[in-house]
Amino acid sequence: MANRLAQTTSPYLLQHADNPVDWWPWSPEAFEEARKRDVPVLLSVGYSACHWCHVLAHESFEDEVTAAYMNEHFVSVKVDREERPDVDAVYMEAVQAATGQGGWPMTVFMTPDGEPFYFGTYFPPEPRHGMPSFRQVLEGVQGAWAGRRDEVAEVAGKITRDLAARELDHGAGGLPGEDELAQALLGITREYDPASGWLGGGDTKFPPSMVIEFLLRHHTRTGSEAALEMAEGICEAMARSSLYDQLGGGFHRYVLRPRPGGTLVPHFEKMLYDNALLCRVYAHLWRVTGSALARRVALETADFMVRELRTNEGGYASALDADSEDGAGHHVEGAFYVWTPAQLSEVLGEPDGAAAARHFGVTEEGTFEEGSSVLQLPEGGGELADGVRERLLAARELRVRPGRDDKLVAAWNGLAIAALAEVGALFDRPDLVERATEVADVVVRVHMDDHARLSRTSKDGQVGANSGVLEDYADAAEGFLALASVTGEGVWLEFAGFLLDIVLDQFVGEGGALYDTAHDAEQLIRRPQDPTDNATPSGWTAAASALLSYAAHTGSSAHREAAEGALGVVRALGPRAPRFIGWGLAAAEAVLDGPREVAVVGAPTDPLTGALHRAALLSAAPGAVVAVGVPDGEFPLLAGRSLVGGVPAAYVCRRFTCDAPVTTPEGLAEALT
Repeated sequence: MANRLAQTTSPYLLQHADNPVDWWPWSPEAFEEARKRDVPVLLSVGYSACHWCHVLAHESFEDEVTAAYMNEHFVSVKVDREERPDVDAVYMEAVQAATGQGGWPMTVFMTPDGEPFYFGTYFPPEPRHGMPSFRQVLEGVQGAWAGRRDEVAEVAGKITRDLAARELDHGAGGLPGEDELAQALLGITREYDPASGWLGGGDTKFPPSMVIEFLLRHHTRTGSEAALEMAEGICEAMARSSLYDQLGGGFHRYVLRPRPGGTLVPHFEKMLYDNALLCRVYAHLWRVTGSALARRVALETADFMVRELRTNEGGYASALDADSEDGAGHHVEGAFYVWTPAQLSEVLGEPDGAAAARHFGVTEEGTFEEGSSVLQLPEGGGELADGVRERLLAARELRVRPGRDDKLVAAWNGLAIAALAEVGALFDRPDLVERATEVADVVVRVHMDDHARLSRTSKDGQVGANSGVLEDYADAAEGFLALASVTGEGVWLEFAGFLLDIVLDQFVGEGGALYDTAHDAEQLIRRPQDPTDNATPSGWTAAASALLSYAAHTGSSAHREAAEGALGVVRALGPRAPRFIGWGLAAAEAVLDGPREVAVVGAPTDPLTGALHRAALLSAAPGAVVAVGVPDGEFPLLAGRSLVGGVPAAYVCRRFTCDAPVTTPEGLAEALT
């Protein structure tokens, strides 16, 4: 018999709808039930593509005896962290403060008032590796609740007070300048390994998309060869490694080195946000360098997103699972992606199978598990014969595919809009621009209400119950702004303005600080607020970037002032932790460059208008905004702009100063250097 999660739209929650656990979704009713029964709340947070979330569910939540104990002694609440990033952020902060580490699945025990008092992540079904079993944890918490309630209340109160008292230095001292950006570059240089091309210590490597954007912008603005060398090195390392799907395109979530000297192997889930961000990164790298590798990866990643993540509504699904069936009925991580030499030869025959093994680093011993290998592009692997990659991809399509989390997240679809629009424009792929327009239409039709308020998620065209958070407004606005520049359709600038007005009204605090949730959102034990990037740009710095672009388009001083107020945090954090505020550093580069405002005036049917528009989009000037249309057209930047000598012209301005108009693509390119 299904539990309450059957009434939700989250694929992750629906995966637990048939558990014998009497799950509640996050709701006031769940906490009221805990008060009425005088039992603690057990909060379990995860997401659909999380491998260990599935393991915990299979071992414990599907176990009748464990579930019966949970049902008797707790009110159990299941949360999809991708639907409720605010709940996840608040309690993850508590977990990390108490234990020094965090992760998913996240397990938190709290009072009926939402005050946490005991934490953990994955717990095994039996004691293992120094960890207590899940049942032991349940019994220990229940015993403390029943017999030491005063102690529990004291711990919960202290944790809650400590969280509430945390102060964030949001850098009210002003905008970052050349010194802070130079210090940030130096900090990244210290963490960069030129031999491997990877950034940061440790054996686990996440793609640093936001840092690469900063490096490319810094190189363009200052001419720093060190910044460009690091951007190129990181991008080549990622594209050659098993982080990248060498057959189907697109990126896995991260790679790790399981043993010293071993091959990096991926955590095989594929996330929409990673692929949207990296698709755009490689397009921007190509724009700066003309790299054939960057061009290929950008296009393959865009095609992967359209082929495997596009939903019937025209939006983009959140993720593909890491696990799938291995052909023997077992659910195994990476089964869809790994190969043995024998499997390559079975598909390709000899000698193409042996050549493919050398090309992709597939060995008899295997680089992953059970003698299988992850595909990569080692140096000296040789070339493939024509059609080999296509034959392998076709054979792989016959395997059981990983599951797909079909919910649409507003923020991540905003990132997809920007990526598909820009890649389509830069590489003359109008089909990708069409796909970007489709996504933008879904965000407006499905996620945005009549007051421009966003819903965080939807599935099958039905919005979820959760309100949009700051990153939803910021990333959707970023996508609309990119689409406006590419298509010349002013309606997307208008929609960006609607969202950014909500940001000004609902998310801005004192001194320019930003909050992750709206002023009128549900009140948690702490209002989440985090300017640092994680796997995606922080809502804080994403909002600053979008506000800055909108101000450049419209001349709005309110939006410019809000952007500059928000970027004070980069002055505080950039020199100390540059790897975790890359998007803010990239926005700061745009401030120092202007950003440039480009107005291309001419009839859309005139080839020169198109050539000038393309020259503007090809510019790597940090944060440059582009408006194209007829004189006094849909964009504010077109007001008062006229043709020059009867032919299309481009006007370049920054910091309230404009250059003389130019009428050739070459002249525009020079004006934007």
